[in-house]
Amino acid sequence: MNEYVLRTRGLTKRYKNQLALDSVDLAIRQGAIYGFIGQNGAGKSTLMKLVTGLAFQTSGTIELFGETGEKELIRSRKRMGVAIETPALYPSMTARENLEAHRLQRGIPGKDCIARTLELVGLEGTGRKTARNFSLGMKQRLALGVALLGDPEFLILDEPTNGLDPMGVVEMRELLQKLNRERGITILISSHILSELDLVATYYGIIHRGKLLEQMTAKELREKCRHYLHIKVDEPQRAAAVFERELATSEYEVMADGVIRLYAHLENPARVSRALVESGLEVEQFMPTGEDLESYFTARIGGGKHV
Repeated sequence: MNEYVLRTRGLTKRYKNQLALDSVDLAIRQGAIYGFIGQNGAGKSTLMKLVTGLAFQTSGTIELFGETGEKELIRSRKRMGVAIETPALYPSMTARENLEAHRLQRGIPGKDCIARTLELVGLEGTGRKTARNFSLGMKQRLALGVALLGDPEFLILDEPTNGLDPMGVVEMRELLQKLNRERGITILISSHILSELDLVATYYGIIHRGKLLEQMTAKELREKCRHYLHIKVDEPQRAAAVFERELATSEYEVMADGVIRLYAHLENPARVSRALVESGLEVEQFMPTGEDLESYFTARIGGGKHV
């Protein structure tokens, strides 16, 4: 089995005078839930369209399941499930009829997958209700159901929690984790709800103005966003000795400017402060700090809103 489900090299897309994607090198490993982060217009949907064959790149290459040739990419795309932007649904049809129409269009054998998929996405009880009367959240579920027909190995989902109420967001998250865990489905998911993405993604890619700024694992992100006590004292090296002698920890860093980052004893900062003061050190700054995904993303792109 190929280690990577998707790799792009120098992927570029230009619309007249607008550079939508600028030489993007992206890699998604088999079994990952890849959180794709970027502002509106950053290039997320453009990349998804190129990967799924809904648009064509200006330059660069796309590799799917280890294949790069034109015919091979067409074949590889049959192993994908896709829900990008507005779901391609038939408004006058029921959920069951929508799935059946898509099953026939894609030549998926057998009808057993229809009932199974409806139950999986929580639409088995919608009966004769047509898609035009669905809430936005129900349409999102149906779009996911369409993407899941044919048991795909790779799901590409653009804002799958859009329109869902808080309970629906939780259920969608749990469903995606179940698909990843039990079926081994690799998932590329974009979302502007970064706090939710933070709970599900195992890898991240940050894109800004068409450029892929960074890729990292969830573990690497946690290290970057690690919470700590920001401490500044008159004698940093003496403070380090206090941490090791009085607090029995070496989980700290002394930065170039003399600021100390203490990663231990976050639950009891008063003990840390007391140990420093009792050792005769002058404490100039002392505050808990750290970042979440949203603040890290905002800092990474240079400020501004992310939605």
